[in-house]
Amino acid sequence: MTDITNLATALDDAAVRASAIAQLSFDHPALDVATAYRIARASIDRRVARGERIIGIKMGFTSRAKMAQMGVEDLIWGWLTDAMLVADGGSAAHARFIHPRIEPELAVRLKAPLHGEVTAIEAWGAVEAVAPALEIIDSRYRDFRFSLVDVVADNASSAAFVVGGWQRPDLDIANLGMVMSIDGAPVQFGSSAAILGYPQRSLVAAARLAGEAGFALEAGWTVLLGAATTAEAVAAGARVRLETQDMATVDITLAGAAA
Repeated sequence: MTDITNLATALDDAAVRASAIAQLSFDHPALDVATAYRIARASIDRRVARGERIIGIKMGFTSRAKMAQMGVEDLIWGWLTDAMLVADGGSAAHARFIHPRIEPELAVRLKAPLHGEVTAIEAWGAVEAVAPALEIIDSRYRDFRFSLVDVVADNASSAAFVVGGWQRPDLDIANLGMVMSIDGAPVQFGSSAAILGYPQRSLVAAARLAGEAGFALEAGWTVLLGAATTAEAVAAGARVRLETQDMATVDITLAGAAA
């Protein structure tokens, strides 16, 4: 039997100490996805016990190419807490991460609960606002290497995020141009269309996966819909800015020295 508590503790300690560990699957080759999600939740429960509050979820593998690379046919998801949220234009200490990477995303804020099988119209009817966002991903595994079960157990590599100015939900988000720059130099060019071909599909999937996991996406929660480009490694002191068509810019600085 997998010791969920001990594995969750190992991942949580790795995050707190900003110190990488070996992939769980090395010593637990029989680990399955369902158990990995239980490990992720147990790790989040440790944060909640320290005073953090769950404020949403993030979606992963929203690129067909990434699904193919990982040999999967469905998305993954992870929890977001208030301690992970950084103010737009603010900073996060680089030393709190192990090997941070950053990617441009879209976020939605919900005005009504969502769970289970819903249509795109039903899903978007629960959206209060939409915004550009940047997510810092930071695998707790050495060399940023992991299997599917490893990344699921590791809360889908989620570490921090920043959300830009909220916009009305009737904004057409199907194909918004997105440019991410580091220290003023553009490093990634993409489109919101890269998120499952149409970002609303990610919210539909989020509701379905939440239902399958036995919970609902709650009113007031933020849902990160997925990356529009590949992630970029970010060094200590770097300032990252995302410019999104028809939206305000959003930026964050990773301050201080590397861990």
